Amino acid sequence: MSAQLSEHAAGAPVLKVTGLKKAYGAIQAVGGVSFEVRPGEIFGVIGPNGSGKTTLFNSMLGQITPDAGKIELNGEDVTQLGPLQLNQRGVGRTFQTLQVFGKMTVRDNLIVAAQEHQGTMFSRMFAPGDSGLGARADALIDQFRIRHVADKKAGELSYGQQKLVDIAMAFMSQPALVLLDEPCAGVNPSLVGGISTLLKQLNQNPQLGKHSSFVVIEHNMDFVMDLCHRIMVMVEGTVMAIGTPAEIRANKQVLDAYLGS
Repeated sequence: MSAQLSEHAAGAPVLKVTGLKKAYGAIQAVGGVSFEVRPGEIFGVIGPNGSGKTTLFNSMLGQITPDAGKIELNGEDVTQLGPLQLNQRGVGRTFQTLQVFGKMTVRDNLIVAAQEHQGTMFSRMFAPGDSGLGARADALIDQFRIRHVADKKAGELSYGQQKLVDIAMAFMSQPALVLLDEPCAGVNPSLVGGISTLLKQLNQNPQLGKHSSFVVIEHNMDFVMDLCHRIMVMVEGTVMAIGTPAEIRANKQVLDAYLGS
């Protein structure tokens, strides 16, 4: 059963994308995509390889500049902003490939992930050794059930454990919007359900996730259907459909083009 969108999802969109376009030479990777993500919503993006998902994601993250269109974060035009500026405005993210610091402990990985949000460099110089982030790191460590490896170097952990650390790092800054790029990629199937449960808990927990909104790219259809409130289907750089998991499952055009009838 897919997640239910809570009452806190009312209000202006956290993320609004309007008419986004990006071409590489003669290839139109994204051709006029528009959608919005509501407060507290878990929004999935699916589509076959080459459908424009990665280009869309990288545009929203400030890694590439779109040719046309607008990206708004809480009503502010952020189309031209870079990754650091977006991060400082409350956007967290995970990558397809792990971004953990292998020679640092799990706890230190989480602390480092949030230090950019701790005021000026001068104020951080006189902060506690953990920059005052230790309690938040410990809360996430407990939430992700990785207390038993908290003091181990991240590089010594299994891939699945490192994936959990990677996701936890994205939440250390208490972001308003988290972009998750294939959170199940390479993960043992036995862990997929646990990741879905964790993300639902973070979505609902005002202390840890601050009712974060999520945008999730993922090829695991069972995961997406279970986790997301709404799903956008992309094909050849355009939006084929946006709807609830039930609506997407019942959409014959989607079934024929992507999910398979």
